[in-house]
Amino acid sequence: MDKPKINISFTLIAAVVGFMIAIQFQTVKKPVERDTRDVWQLREALLKEKELQSNLLSEIRSNEEKLSAYESKRKQSKEQTLRDTLDELKMEAGLTEVTGPGITLMIEPVVEDIKLGYPVTKVVSPELLKRLVNELNMYEAKYVAIDGQRIINTTVIRDINRETKIDGHSIRSLPIEVNVGVDSINTAEKLSNRMKVSKSRDEFFTESLRLNVSEANPNVSIPAYDNPIRIKYMEPIKEGGGS
Repeated sequence: MDKPKINISFTLIAAVVGFMIAIQFQTVKKPVERDTRDVWQLREALLKEKELQSNLLSEIRSNEEKLSAYESKRKQSKEQTLRDTLDELKMEAGLTEVTGPGITLMIEPVVEDIKLGYPVTKVVSPELLKRLVNELNMYEAKYVAIDGQRIINTTVIRDINRETKIDGHSIRSLPIEVNVGVDSINTAEKLSNRMKVSKSRDEFFTESLRLNVSEANPNVSIPAYDNPIRIKYMEPIKEGGGS
């Protein structure tokens, strides 16, 4: 074998051996990292993971309870709104007793006519009472009761066998008390002043009756309407919206 060829072969073998030694040295220098923790360290890490899991579950449970409470409050709010609406409708319909600012009117016979021997009026005509109610409504009256009878939108005041009746209740004797409720004490004061110079007072006086008007009162009681309310031309809607 020629000497140059031997040198080349030797060089190649040396290069391969050197490369292998370099790789082995690098592997020894940087060994594969392994978990060198002992059993107690592993248990401690596991406990921390379990504690984190427990905290997450507690937070989820807390949020679920908050959502449940919110949903319950929302349902209660709807129910309360319905109750409030029902109470408001009952009050507007006159089915609730009301106490608040207002005035009291007294219908009495004229004393002067009694002293002079004139016939005393014992009956108040339906027309006088209707005009009185209309005038009260014109002056912002909100609730009216005549002789303890609540006046509502369907109230009928009429003469039956020479007897004035309010929804079947007979007006038979004097004096007659008329209670009127309004929104505020200021409105009650205005109503009192207006009724003292009202047209109704003159109309009652021509019938030998006096309409006395009280001052504004912060606590006037108006009874609830206690007769059945008859509704015509209305039918309940069946479930699903059909008639």
